[in-house]
Amino acid sequence: MSDVPLSFLVGALFVLILLSAGFSASETGIMTLNRYRLRHLAKSGHGGARRALRLLQRPDRLIGLILLGNNFVNIAASSVATLIALRLGGEGYIAAATFLLTFIILIFSEVAPKTLAALHPERIAFPASHVLTLLLRLLYPLVVSVNSMANAVLRLFGIDLDAGTHSISREELRTIVNEAGVMIPHRHQKMLVNILDLDTVTVEDIMVPRAEIVGIDLEDTVEDIASQLSSTQYTRLPVFRGSIEQVEGIVHVRRLLPLVLAGDFSKEQLIARMREPYFIPEGTPLHTQLLNFQRNRRRIGLVVDEYGDILGLATVEDILEEIVGDFTSDPLTQAKDIQALPNGSFMVEGSTSVRELNRVLDWNLPTDGPKTLNGVILEQLEAIPEAGVSLKIAGMPVTILQTSGYKVKTAQVLPAYRR
Repeated sequence: MSDVPLSFLVGALFVLILLSAGFSASETGIMTLNRYRLRHLAKSGHGGARRALRLLQRPDRLIGLILLGNNFVNIAASSVATLIALRLGGEGYIAAATFLLTFIILIFSEVAPKTLAALHPERIAFPASHVLTLLLRLLYPLVVSVNSMANAVLRLFGIDLDAGTHSISREELRTIVNEAGVMIPHRHQKMLVNILDLDTVTVEDIMVPRAEIVGIDLEDTVEDIASQLSSTQYTRLPVFRGSIEQVEGIVHVRRLLPLVLAGDFSKEQLIARMREPYFIPEGTPLHTQLLNFQRNRRRIGLVVDEYGDILGLATVEDILEEIVGDFTSDPLTQAKDIQALPNGSFMVEGSTSVRELNRVLDWNLPTDGPKTLNGVILEQLEAIPEAGVSLKIAGMPVTILQTSGYKVKTAQVLPAYRR
């Protein structure tokens, strides 16, 4: 090698360092690509994304190719640096050349290019995929041989090479949505997170309690029923005889209004236009019930326990509100059980659900225990409630105003703890 010009050796060393930087940057760039964005770009016809995606389908071969090339150029660079050291000062310069080359490779072929690739993975990975695809075709037998030996070593230690998975959990997906930033509007982020939470919420959490179900009693007079149909704010009403336990069907109010307005309404026509009642087992998750509503073409159902007793009523609108929020700009205008008082406090019915309190007043009471404010108060007191008793619930002052039998009828919540 004594007849090789020194300038050629220096140029070769420079090229080898650049190649080492290229291999290092391509490795980091491809491995740090966002897999979901990559699939989206590939489906959109992006050539670089398609090539990168094909390379990532066999990451063992990709890593084997990159490391094969990187080690080759680094070892070649070390050999060339040794020749340069011998030319310049003999064997005494070899140690200095080794130290200097290590520093140069560390900075210019490892840290700097990998940092750049981590910051801009697509700019590095997509162009590099051209070269890596070509190299993989040329060096395929060598790469496969190296991977086979490496995989054999891993299997020798009992490592399952097929155990890896790219699926993500619900909590990981929640994190992705919350960290999407300006890419997804805040309101849409909240809706997506609410959809993820549907399987943790049951119909009992959002149903109208049995005592608050509004329906048509067939034992009422025709005039009373007609008046109720004319003034009700609901589109569909359960029809029962005497009590809700004797439910006979569900009626669409708009189908009866023309008859009421024409003065041609009768109970027989009401019964003829009824649809059989639809029952929902307690404990049904909201995402399951939403699909059940769609499958059965229903919008309203009665929630029943294991004995067939009616617990409450749930509608499609109730489930949708869990996703998109209340349909009014001010939830207080829709919440009949929560009334704002002039002094800034709130008078709350004891039957108000915990989820409604959380939604309307922006609280964070636990929903895995009692379902109503009355239940929460009873759990805290561990005694029969009495008017005038005050207590704190999750740090919030609550005063019992009225009781009815063994239940809290109304309570006052002070405003100092409203969030």
